[in-house]
Amino acid sequence: MTGADDDRSGATEPGGPAGEMADPFGRGRAPEQRTAPDLLAADRAAAFDPLAPSDNLRRRQLVSRMVSASQTAAALLAIGVLGAVVYSVVSRASSVLSLSFLTNDLPLESTAGGGIAPAIVGTAVIVAIATAIALPVGILIALYQTDFAGPRSKPAIRLVLDLLNGLPTIIVGLFVFGLLVVGHHQSGFAGGFALSIVMLPLIARATQEVLVLVPGSLREAADALGVSHWRTVRGVVLPAARGGVLTATVLAIARAAGETAPLVFVSSLFGSSVSTNPFGQVGLPNIPVYIFQASEGADPNGFARAWGAAFVLLSFILIASVAARALTRRRSSASR
Repeated sequence: MTGADDDRSGATEPGGPAGEMADPFGRGRAPEQRTAPDLLAADRAAAFDPLAPSDNLRRRQLVSRMVSASQTAAALLAIGVLGAVVYSVVSRASSVLSLSFLTNDLPLESTAGGGIAPAIVGTAVIVAIATAIALPVGILIALYQTDFAGPRSKPAIRLVLDLLNGLPTIIVGLFVFGLLVVGHHQSGFAGGFALSIVMLPLIARATQEVLVLVPGSLREAADALGVSHWRTVRGVVLPAARGGVLTATVLAIARAAGETAPLVFVSSLFGSSVSTNPFGQVGLPNIPVYIFQASEGADPNGFARAWGAAFVLLSFILIASVAARALTRRRSSASR
């Protein structure tokens, strides 16, 4: 009995062999009882702990914070630039903004007063002509690209649209000038045709992206019912993508409404009264060209009217952009 008790008590002693096998790193011992090998083994175990923070983890966290801070700073910078532009236009246009400024005819040279009603109406007519030309053509191009084009023609069409989108608008103006103005005269139709070239790639590419997002199950269900492919596109695909096409059109209109370079060549000679005839002997008054002409003159009143016209154009572009974003958000929420 005494020998067994001695063996049992020896097995439970921390310094015994069994205690060393149960805790090879000496965690069960008091700090003063740990030896140098035990401390070294404990340090090695802590070094391989996957949950312990390492220098690499700290570096990644630092880089992540720096990138997040730079992104926030870039967003704030963009908002600040937009705010500065809006404040600059509003502060300089406040002296001429009134109801009469929006409803009166264009003033004569070096005279105070007057308005920009002819420029507003002319811009609306020119943009309407451009939309009527670019919208159906852009939708047809997008439909052919997504539902009818072969694997060889798709890259070529995409390349042409990208080149048109990156083409300087002044080259578009020169092209339309040589096509419709040389040998004839300036007109509002020529201005609308020039802006339609600017709008075409925007509408086509945006519509193409929307058509790709239409679920394939809709096409398959129509094919299973024996519906022809064109009727499937017209009755199923286009209604499903209607919201996205409308959003793309609004954004394209906002882009084209502020273009000046094409209109300088094809619709810069106009009268001072309201005109809605796009095929007249002179061009239609429009806001971009009027801003250019008024700001280039030596009349201080012209500078103020140019800022007022810039405010009207900026307001239209901002409203159109906000409306496009609202339509996009509404379409995404409806799809959910």
